[in-house]
Amino acid sequence: MKAFAYERAGDAAAAVEAAANGATYLGGGTNLVDLMKLGVAEPTRLIDVSRLPHDTIEETAHGVRVGAAVRNTDLATHPLIRERYPLLSDAVLAGASGQLRNLATVGGNLLQRTRCSYFQDVTKPCNKRRPGSGCPALEGDHRNLAILGHSEHCVATHPSDMAVALAAIGANVHVLGANGERTIPIPGLHRLPGDKPQHDTVLNGGDLITAVELGAPAPRSTYRKVRDRASFAFAVFSVAAAVELENDAMKDVRIALGGVAHVPWRAERAEELLRGKEPTAEAFAVAADAELEAAQPLRDNAFKVQLAHNVIVRTLSELTR
Repeated sequence: MKAFAYERAGDAAAAVEAAANGATYLGGGTNLVDLMKLGVAEPTRLIDVSRLPHDTIEETAHGVRVGAAVRNTDLATHPLIRERYPLLSDAVLAGASGQLRNLATVGGNLLQRTRCSYFQDVTKPCNKRRPGSGCPALEGDHRNLAILGHSEHCVATHPSDMAVALAAIGANVHVLGANGERTIPIPGLHRLPGDKPQHDTVLNGGDLITAVELGAPAPRSTYRKVRDRASFAFAVFSVAAAVELENDAMKDVRIALGGVAHVPWRAERAEELLRGKEPTAEAFAVAADAELEAAQPLRDNAFKVQLAHNVIVRTLSELTR
């Protein structure tokens, strides 16, 4: 790890100014410090934003506002979140370990980098780390990488469980940047790789996430994660689902998928087919097939297509009983 300067931000405006002058934001550091140890990230100056007054969870007229500095454990165990957004609580608790959740922040969770082994190995080419160097994962180790929305330049997946739940909920991210404040929806914050996989999000350089505002909760919601071991493992596949039933039909359905794309993947095609329909296994299977029709699996991850189909059908069937 290379030497770096460290300082604490006095306020959000000072942090943004520091970032404009080359500083890198530090929240819990659970991902950034790992990347620094690996030589993937080499910041010369860190500005600590974890102690800014963005650490509250408050009820609003339209939902709940979560500060970007809220620790993952505090988010998952907060009474408002557990009662109204159980899929979010479940998703956060499905990620990392208790020690890491105690340190990691909401803002940092959204911005964590892929765990693709080629991205994390500085001796290997990687378009995300070194644009134009190539993507060895296309022909190499890609078992746990993308089947949807990838490109010839990158097949990495987004690692966050929390972001998948937020995509199903329909959240808004509040951002402070050099040009003032703005709001970015989820889905919408993260971007597909295209020919610029080095850009994970639509944020501009120096933009600081200050809060995440959750939309109206659904009467029924859940999060299911499939992984290679029972804990401290990233998703092979995950699904966040929220359903509202009315007169034995699905008035509203929101589905987001994890472990399959460079972004938390909102299953809009499946949702469209299910709205207004009776909740049956047959309807869920048709919707899952329609969503996964766009899948382009690689040599060693075609199993994810059938896995995703089965998990979507089972999760929605159990949720709508």
